[in-house]
Amino acid sequence: MAPGPNPADADARLGTLAGVGAYALWGLFPLVFRQLDDVAPGEILLHRILWSFAVVGGLLLLRRDRRWFAPVRAARHGLRQLSLASVAIAANWLVYIWAVNNDHVVEAALGYYINPLITVALGVLVLHEHLRRLQQWALGFGAASVAVLTVAYGRIPWVALVLAGSFATYGFLKKSVPVDATTSLAVETAILLPFAAAAAAALHLRGDAAFLHGSTGRDLLLASLGLVTAVPLLLFGTAARRIPLSLLGLLQYLTPTMQLLVGVAVFHEPMPPERLAGFVLVWVALVLLGTDALRTLRRARLDRATLPVPEPA
Repeated sequence: MAPGPNPADADARLGTLAGVGAYALWGLFPLVFRQLDDVAPGEILLHRILWSFAVVGGLLLLRRDRRWFAPVRAARHGLRQLSLASVAIAANWLVYIWAVNNDHVVEAALGYYINPLITVALGVLVLHEHLRRLQQWALGFGAASVAVLTVAYGRIPWVALVLAGSFATYGFLKKSVPVDATTSLAVETAILLPFAAAAAAALHLRGDAAFLHGSTGRDLLLASLGLVTAVPLLLFGTAARRIPLSLLGLLQYLTPTMQLLVGVAVFHEPMPPERLAGFVLVWVALVLLGTDALRTLRRARLDRATLPVPEPA
């Protein structure tokens, strides 16, 4: 009799497909937000918060899990950490929306390329972690890329730096709160909800709101931002539980690569040689960082393999 399918292999395949789906959807975000370029970035952010809360709130009701908030309460400073994380992700969303609708998609993609470098730098500055040799070289190439791109743009690439910094800070703050993606997004959007609702109401009272004052298609697209936000997060959560972090780390570069291609091929943003040189330096930095991560992982596996096996009593 032929052996049945291996559950571990099926789980890994599902995790890989979910990871690819999550990062591919994030990579297509510029195409979504560009359809709303006649709406102020601030109002788009408000609707993203409001409808995201509605979607994740509905998911939590379907789960009928009355203890979903318990891990946040149990974690040391859990609510404070997620409150700060909500501010960081709101800033990230706002700058990203502005960037897409003001022809800075390529620079936004750069931000997500350099995000791992900012994360390493945060580890050094905040946690006083020791840098290994390849990490030092990676940060050196990353700094060189920012210098080259500053010359290429004629200004500091602030969009990329703010996106990378805010997202790295978001990840750093969430690291100490062991909750799943749905719970995390529910808490973060709940914290932002009163401010978003008040601001949306003020826009309507002043007559400056785009929502319900334009085409039905635009209103539906604004209302769909909850699903646009929640679906890739749920796919990411599925992937994170089923595949190694090393594979997940490699898949993350699918998002900025797709955004870069959308910016250049679809929106026809310029990519002169001097700007391309800056991106090449970033890619070299990421190769060095990835090589260091693989070496560290391999060394940890060897150390575990050579541990003495305790004899039975």
